[in-house]
Amino acid sequence: MAFWKKDAPLDPAPIAGRDLLLTDLDGVVYRGPGAIPGAVEQLNRAEARIGYVTNNASRTDRVVAEHLRGLGLRAEASDVVTSPQAAVALLAQTVPAGSRVLVIGGEGLTDELGKAGFEITRSADDQPDAVVQGFDPSVGWEQLAEASFALAEVPGRPQLPWIATNTDWTIPVARGLAPGNGTLVSAVHTAVQRLPVFAGKPETAIFEAAFDRFGSRNALMIGDRLDTDIKGARAAGIPSLHVLTGVDRPKQLVAASRDMQPDFVVASLAELHEPYPSTEHLKDGSMRVGSARVRMDGHVASVVAEGDTPLNLLRAGCAAIWASGLAIYGLQVPEIIFEDHWS
Repeated sequence: MAFWKKDAPLDPAPIAGRDLLLTDLDGVVYRGPGAIPGAVEQLNRAEARIGYVTNNASRTDRVVAEHLRGLGLRAEASDVVTSPQAAVALLAQTVPAGSRVLVIGGEGLTDELGKAGFEITRSADDQPDAVVQGFDPSVGWEQLAEASFALAEVPGRPQLPWIATNTDWTIPVARGLAPGNGTLVSAVHTAVQRLPVFAGKPETAIFEAAFDRFGSRNALMIGDRLDTDIKGARAAGIPSLHVLTGVDRPKQLVAASRDMQPDFVVASLAELHEPYPSTEHLKDGSMRVGSARVRMDGHVASVVAEGDTPLNLLRAGCAAIWASGLAIYGLQVPEIIFEDHWS
């Protein structure tokens, strides 16, 4: 496909002018125990303060920091913001200090609850005052059943508070995608026919905790999941960068609803420090990024020019589709726009 050539305009690098980088971990910094190629080097280049914001509730902030240092990052426990921390903050607003809490999860939860002075139990027979649930590889049917027993409706008793750390349906590990906390919460939800209050991304509580801890709202959120990282950043009022090294792929990007559309799309964190190609809305109605151009003709996304890189074509396609305001299920989108070159 033909396109006319001129120097493509560039915006500043996504990192430019930021006081604070908030970055997800699974799928952004590492996959399983090992670092994603180039991620550590690029984060260590940053002059901004870095906060590591994770929905994974299975580990303590100290253990996460040790893992990050082992990968070569400069990280202390105080740099790690976890969904258990956000869950315990919500719990403290819900039940009195020292209350007995049924825990469905691992050390990441029990450590934070213990530091906050709550009494921990693993049995519904102990008459807990609340249930807190988070991901841990050890969680199985017996633990989920205890949550269901504790949360069962009892005539004359108010509903027991139920707080879950996060809604992630999947978690990226070295071998692929595995069930996440959202899947485990769904099992309990099916049994008790109610939903918990959620604490981690995309809820704003975890972002507000990060802003308070690091003393700045001039932040950029880096993530690989639209429904947690990007949606949470938009809800918190900060820009976001989606990196194609984790869960959500080009197909999910072009279909993203308005509340999940990132400000930047990159293949890897190497582009964090590079000038970002501008998106131009041309007179013919097409969106141009670099030399890639996509136009909406009614409900049809038309590739006017494939352009210089598949990534710029994806960016142009997203810009055109998102600007149309049309629901993705009613559109015809050529596969070349969302072909996954980065998996």
